[in-house]
Amino acid sequence: MAFGINSGAYVAEIFRSGIMSIDPGQMEAGRSLGFNYIQTMWYIVMPQAFKTVLPTLCNEFISLLKETSVSGYIAIQDLTKGGDIIRSRTYSAFMPLIAVALVYLLIVMIFTKLIQILERRLRQNER
Repeated sequence: MAFGINSGAYVAEIFRSGIMSIDPGQMEAGRSLGFNYIQTMWYIVMPQAFKTVLPTLCNEFISLLKETSVSGYIAIQDLTKGGDIIRSRTYSAFMPLIAVALVYLLIVMIFTKLIQILERRLRQNER
């Protein structure tokens, strides 16, 4: 719960800065087209802000993934804690930890590749 609240605060600030980076004329343009405030935010401002905040938002997601791995030592059953349990049963000190590190590396690499694909598609839509 603490990780969610902490990350939620960062994500809210990321989106706030993304919305603030959009030119105020975009809001005025939406209003002049007859959109109300919510429609203007949803159809005009947020798609532009999303393109701006996507890299930062994805970095926050990957950071959250890495930070929660530390929570396995506190009490939460996750991949790190699973590696610790295997270590205690097999008396192998490094292999379970190396396996856990490789799994986390693989997860981060997959997410990074997916983010690159998404950013590439968003750039192509700008043309």
